[in-house]
Amino acid sequence: RNVVRSNDSASLWNCTLSPGWTLDEVQVLRQALMKLGVGNWMKIIESECLPGKTIAQMNLQTQRMLGQQSTAEFNGLHIDALQIGELNSKRQGPEIRRKNNCIVNTGGKLTREEVESRRLAHREKFEVAQEVWSAIELPKPDNPLILLDKKREELKSLQAELDDVVARIAAAEQASISDQNTGIKRPRE
Repeated sequence: RNVVRSNDSASLWNCTLSPGWTLDEVQVLRQALMKLGVGNWMKIIESECLPGKTIAQMNLQTQRMLGQQSTAEFNGLHIDALQIGELNSKRQGPEIRRKNNCIVNTGGKLTREEVESRRLAHREKFEVAQEVWSAIELPKPDNPLILLDKKREELKSLQAELDDVVARIAAAEQASISDQNTGIKRPRE
C-alpha cells in the first residue's frame, strides 16, 4: 500500500462514503456526474437531486469515487466516476502516492496543456455516450411539505404504538401487584 503518511486510515477506501452520505445519495451523485458533468456543481445543486449537499461535499465525494484527489482532468466530462475509481484502485507503482487511498499528485502542478491533454484522453476512453447521459432522469426529492406530513403521520402511528406498549406494561405491573396482595402465583411466560 502506498501512503503519504504512515497514519493514513486503512478503513478509508476509494469508494467509502464521506460523512453524511448514504449509498443512495452516492448513486444519485454518480448519475448527476454522468448527466451534468464533473465539476458542474451549480447545475447539480439547481437540479435539486441532492438537497442540502454543498459543493465541497460533492467535490470530496467525487474525489473518493474517482479514487484520486485531482478532478481537473475530468471537468465537464460525462463519466462514471466509480468506473474510474475501480481502475485507480488497482494502479500501483513507485510513482503512485495515496492519501486516504486516493491518488495524490506528488509532482509539479500540471500545465493547462497537460490537463487538457488528459481531459481529451479521458473523454475518448471514459465519457458516457450522449444518448445515455441525456436520457438519465435525476430524482427529485419529495415536496418538503408532503414529506413533513408523511413524517407527522408516521410519528402519530409510532406514538399510538408506544402508548399501547406503555398501557400493557402498566396493566401487567398492576396485575403483578394485585397478585402479590392476594398471594396468587402465576406461571411466568
